[in-house]
Amino acid sequence: MDSQNEYLYRAATHSKHALITGGAGFIGSHLAEILLKRGYWVTVIDDLSTGRFENIAHLVENPRFKFAIDTIMNEVVMDRLVSECETIYHLAAAVGVRLIVERPVHTIQTNVMGTEAVLRIARRYQAKVMIASTSEVYGKGNHVPFREDDDIVLGPTSRSRWSYAATKMVDEFHGLAYYEKYNLPIVIFRLFNTVGPRQTGQYGMVIPRFVEQALSGIPLTVYADGSQSRCFMHVQDAVDAIISLAESEKTIGKVFNVGSTEEVTILDLARKVIKMINAEDKLPSPNDERIQYIPYEEAYTKGFEDMKRRVPDIQKIQTVIGWRPKKNLDQVLADVIDSLNAQKFTK
Repeated sequence: MDSQNEYLYRAATHSKHALITGGAGFIGSHLAEILLKRGYWVTVIDDLSTGRFENIAHLVENPRFKFAIDTIMNEVVMDRLVSECETIYHLAAAVGVRLIVERPVHTIQTNVMGTEAVLRIARRYQAKVMIASTSEVYGKGNHVPFREDDDIVLGPTSRSRWSYAATKMVDEFHGLAYYEKYNLPIVIFRLFNTVGPRQTGQYGMVIPRFVEQALSGIPLTVYADGSQSRCFMHVQDAVDAIISLAESEKTIGKVFNVGSTEEVTILDLARKVIKMINAEDKLPSPNDERIQYIPYEEAYTKGFEDMKRRVPDIQKIQTVIGWRPKKNLDQVLADVIDSLNAQKFTK
């Protein structure tokens, strides 16, 4: 039996086989790594449009790991991969504010059509589907902290910035419809700002961007006045939540917030990054020359809107599976700084 057929045979007869769409991305690669450590067979599909092979290069020698370079829109490939698994972790999506603003058509097609393809094929084999959603779906809501059953307010369709939130809402509606209509096991998890090693600042992710700027000795770019606030969760906490949600029968057909509740303004975040990298310096002030303020319309586009606060209510996930994040913001930042520092000195 050749290696490919042996993989298919052993994977098909194994009860713990996961398929990760977008598995070469930041979160997907960490998820693959932890699932393998827990004894799963893991298949990753990624077209490498935003994911990177180096994120999963260290996994390719594992006999329980397989990687397909393709799009989830390739139904022939997806049918074969889904037939081999019991759980699909659907992370493939167009993400990042900059990418969304610059490529709105790509965002809509990737997110809506991609999720529809995954659900349609999952139904053939009754595979459980874990759908990654986002805190962006709360839009301009001001009921903080955000609860899963809150009403949602988005901006006008003339502003493409809200297209990502709208597509992920459609993904949620679609997944829940498959659960109600076809009894397909679906779980939706709304990720709040997730950070850690392997994340890049390429598409607007603020912490790796700040750290890269500070390590390079250039001013940290803060949008607007920096008073907007966020909560940052370590990717290891996120992965732990995602797997725990998948392994529980009590989560099916439900939506869960997954995030940290430690809130920080973007300006204070910039100051903290500078201080952690330059420990001998005094804490930078808001008007420190190492911080550069840029209007949103200069960073993105005219009329750009942002959420003032983004804080999750995580009571639901705590009650159902007992999860809460373990790492605080200082630990998150330390891991990102160490990771990017290591990359800097290996280049």
